[in-house]
Amino acid sequence: MARLSMLTFAFLLSLSIGTARLLYSQTIPPGEKQKIETLIKYVDEMSDTQFMRNGRPYDAKTAATFLRRKWKANDSGVKSAHDFIDKVATLSGTSGKPYIICFKDGHEVKSRDVLLAELKRIEKSRTESRGLGAKRTSFANESR
Repeated sequence: MARLSMLTFAFLLSLSIGTARLLYSQTIPPGEKQKIETLIKYVDEMSDTQFMRNGRPYDAKTAATFLRRKWKANDSGVKSAHDFIDKVATLSGTSGKPYIICFKDGHEVKSRDVLLAELKRIEKSRTESRGLGAKRTSFANESR
């Protein structure tokens, strides 16, 4: 009987821990999740760029896939689009080096700067009649 009680206790404990973790990881508001998805799509569509991670270049699609996987692996620590940028899309967890976006014209910008500018545009467009009137940020055409 004591063994059955221990097994029941262990089962209930693991069930409650699993449920708490599931609930904790799903507490990101839907609007923030949508912003993160929009940022990843933005990266995916940056076809004339290369993304430098740990000194190696990657194309936009590979970078977007990487960011999505890194986000999923760290989803419990990401509660907003700003968290996504700061905790997932800024620095390598391996080397601590910043992710760099290299544009076709040769200039380079930290991914954090590009994504924060795009997030600002996304948030502004949502307050301005759901996307009308906001221009997409273009770091590729800006002079340094």
